[in-house]
Amino acid sequence: GAAMKERAERGIADCRRIALMTEEPGRTTRRFLTEPTHAVHALLRERMEALGMKVTIDAVGNLRGLSRPRGAGAKRLLLGSHIDTVPDAGAFDGVLGVMLAIEWVGIARELRMPLAIEVIAFSEEEGMRYGVPFLGSRAVTGTFDAAMLKWRDADGVTMDAAMRAFGLNPAKIKDAAIRDDVLGFVELHIEQGPVLEAEGIPVAVVEGITGQTRFNLRFTGQANHAGTTPMHLRRDALAAAAEWITKVEKQIRKAASTTDPGIVATVGRIVAEPNAGNVIAGSAEISFEIRYGSSAARHKWTKKLIADAEAIAKRRGLGFEWTEKLDQQTVRMDRRLSSMLKSAVKACGYPARTLPSGAGHD
Repeated sequence: GAAMKERAERGIADCRRIALMTEEPGRTTRRFLTEPTHAVHALLRERMEALGMKVTIDAVGNLRGLSRPRGAGAKRLLLGSHIDTVPDAGAFDGVLGVMLAIEWVGIARELRMPLAIEVIAFSEEEGMRYGVPFLGSRAVTGTFDAAMLKWRDADGVTMDAAMRAFGLNPAKIKDAAIRDDVLGFVELHIEQGPVLEAEGIPVAVVEGITGQTRFNLRFTGQANHAGTTPMHLRRDALAAAAEWITKVEKQIRKAASTTDPGIVATVGRIVAEPNAGNVIAGSAEISFEIRYGSSAARHKWTKKLIADAEAIAKRRGLGFEWTEKLDQQTVRMDRRLSSMLKSAVKACGYPARTLPSGAGHD
């Protein structure tokens, strides 16, 4: 009762403290291995060591705390979430799953459970700094591609250099991978959509992670003076991008209400060059992502929408190119763990609501 409430309140207070550890004053922005990450690690280390956990940082910057009480078996349960953020993030995205995992270790200790638990604060899941997500969990699952170490951020800093500046050794990333001594992984994450709030339910069990595909697309035309170039002679890359974006929204909105319920597609970023009010845009680079439970339908839509972009570029006399950044398959959660979670929810007197996760790292 009261002790549990106190734990919950402490976890929430810590999330609010961590929200102040930011690259940007006045809003929470904490990209992969940027300076505020050190402050987050210091707070987490303090909390973990107070519970007698052994704390380490692996070569990709995941902070890992291991609790192995007397009598614990060889296999451990993994808990945790991520500590990087999107720009202007909420206080609980990712961090809540780390802080409450640490509180769960405290509860397990009080109950004298002979269970080894490792809490992982993943260094990167959002993909904000290098344009590709899941760097922390790729290392843990043994799927980190060393070729990414050469990638540069917006300031020209390679991933390799960023890791070394943080005090890490990229050559040891392989050592971060888990072996077969793991029982499973459980993550608590705030729902980033409105479903539970609308239904007045505090918790649900995620049964699958929606697949997603991400691309960068570029329209290339001719930069020209806005006042002296007549409309029929323009090769306006930004206008082409706008036409395509509108077409994407119209088609996916229709599909979501008819043939493919739940499908979503987003263009969240656009960079026009030279980006001046009195110059026709010579190029427009845009991000595009599409998420849906059916991989076949997702790939069908991706192919169609890119064909639409090519047709728009051709009709307008523009160059067009695209690069795939991510193709994440739909993933089912472990049924045994999901069943146990649903039983726990029922035991607390709540309906065992299940949801798909639209956030790739959940």
